[in-house]
Amino acid sequence: MFSKLAFRNVRRSFRDYGVYLLTLTFGVCLFYTFNALDGQGAMIYLAKSQSPAVETIQILVDVFSVFVAVVLACLILYANRFLLRRRKGELGTYLLLGLSHGQVSRLLVLETGVIGLISLAVGLVLGVAASWVLSTLTLSMFQMNMSGLLGLRFSLPAAGRTVFCFGLIFLLVMALSGLQVSRARLIDLIQGRRRNEVLRQRPLRWSVIQFCAGALCLAGAYALLLTFGMALAVAVLPICVPMLALGTLGTLLIFRSLSGFVLRLVQTRPGLYYRGLNLFTLRQWISKVHTNYLSQTVICILLLLAMGITASSVGLNQTLEQTAWTQAPYDVTVQNQSADTLGKIDFTAYLEQAGFDPAQQLSAQLSVPIYYNDPARTGTHWGDAVLALSDYNALMALQDGEPVTLEPGEVLELDAWGEGLATGSLGLVAAVVEDQAVQGLALRRQVWSANYAGDPEETEQVLLPLLRALGQTYSIRLESRLSVYQDLMGNKLLALFLGLYLGFTFLIAAAAVLALQQLSQGADNTGRYAVLRRLGAEERLVSRSAVQQVALAFLLPLGLALIHAAVGMKAANDLIAQVGRVDSAGSSLITALVLLAVYGGYFLATALACRRMAAGK
Repeated sequence: MFSKLAFRNVRRSFRDYGVYLLTLTFGVCLFYTFNALDGQGAMIYLAKSQSPAVETIQILVDVFSVFVAVVLACLILYANRFLLRRRKGELGTYLLLGLSHGQVSRLLVLETGVIGLISLAVGLVLGVAASWVLSTLTLSMFQMNMSGLLGLRFSLPAAGRTVFCFGLIFLLVMALSGLQVSRARLIDLIQGRRRNEVLRQRPLRWSVIQFCAGALCLAGAYALLLTFGMALAVAVLPICVPMLALGTLGTLLIFRSLSGFVLRLVQTRPGLYYRGLNLFTLRQWISKVHTNYLSQTVICILLLLAMGITASSVGLNQTLEQTAWTQAPYDVTVQNQSADTLGKIDFTAYLEQAGFDPAQQLSAQLSVPIYYNDPARTGTHWGDAVLALSDYNALMALQDGEPVTLEPGEVLELDAWGEGLATGSLGLVAAVVEDQAVQGLALRRQVWSANYAGDPEETEQVLLPLLRALGQTYSIRLESRLSVYQDLMGNKLLALFLGLYLGFTFLIAAAAVLALQQLSQGADNTGRYAVLRRLGAEERLVSRSAVQQVALAFLLPLGLALIHAAVGMKAANDLIAQVGRVDSAGSSLITALVLLAVYGGYFLATALACRRMAAGK
């Protein structure tokens, strides 16, 4: 009997469970997607390449998964409290009909189990699809053909971890639900609805003062962030603590001032205040501000973290993409660091003798000498190494760069990281001088650079072991574009995965808390909507009033969070742009799509549910 009643209650109250199911499904989908990273194409490729980033990514994802599980558990418990309060009258009726507290608790346990199974099944299906989308997105970042790694994959270990984690959460929810009902008194269940707070009119001047004080606090926080930059503002405590304190206090004061500021502002325009049900809508919304301004502050900060982390991770990924080609402009570069003692290496002869055909397997190769600097001959004290101008231009031509001309006595200064030359890190501070200036100078190093004619991975499997074997005789430094690219792609994926993981978590937390608050208030307002209809209010005005209250609650923290995020992203982009160009439009577009999908979905589900409550359905 209880199973039949539980199934019927879930089916009958499915619309009430909508946001609850949405939160559970999003949570399961998110948890599975990021615990199934080891089966994604990009991770498989890096694992085959023995990239150390794979282990780092997996460890950090496992650590963050614990944090995400705790956040989702708190959200589910919070949502379950809403459902119990929403159904107190129904549960009290069961007790009046003769059911015991234990039987009602058993009924709730069965309903929670049904909901858990539904959300787990749907969430895992969506998780597989989301994992494929994320895998396709990451593979598209690689500048190589990865079509063989595409395809839907189901990760049994990730599914097992997801079922285990959420199974524990559901067991906790069942236990707490049963305990709460078993201890509840019948009178508390029958009279479970709360009353609105008493709306105390405050002098307008206090609201204006609070609003201005909040704006000044935010201006101070923004000034600290933009003046000192993201790195110092976050890392240095004497800057970080005042900045965060001013930002939080300013946000709190802004929301605190709304209860009196907005009401008085609208009351000065009677045509707007008395139009339709605006009077009722505004006062119902403001009557909750005294309770909700703390939660609105928290939601605003969560939205800021969600947007900032997501956009910054995408922007950082675009910068890392550019650094790969700067650090390794050639497919392979070898530095003979013992050329001053052991002489030059004839790479062509050595490779041919080892069975490697440079003419067929390399599209281009170039050996360049680097000399000890003698200021008396070169006329420059820049660095302790020099490079002939013709050799420099040959290297630039190999990477399709522009040649350089020098005036008599002019030198081109290169730093230790090869800036201006782009041969990877030379490890030397060198200068480019006229060819005649290097005549008679002692040889210091030899740099051999080459590009592949065929498939890079196949060529490297043959070439790199031969080049590494030279280390038995010579002191060499070997750099491969593919290995540098794989290391950078590992960092790129680490930033992207963790950014999206945390960004989605904070976004779901903010949207779910806000949605549940509005559903709770919508349930409290059902009696008031019935009174409005008896007084002659049209149904469309009642429905519009319910949706407007939800829109105010969702849009106000989002609007302030967007202002915070714009300032924060300006500072973050300035920091990221120090090592590369940031595509702000691209990162902002991706963040907007994520925000629209999750936050917009919660808003739509909440608005529809509140409309049904207002209609008495």
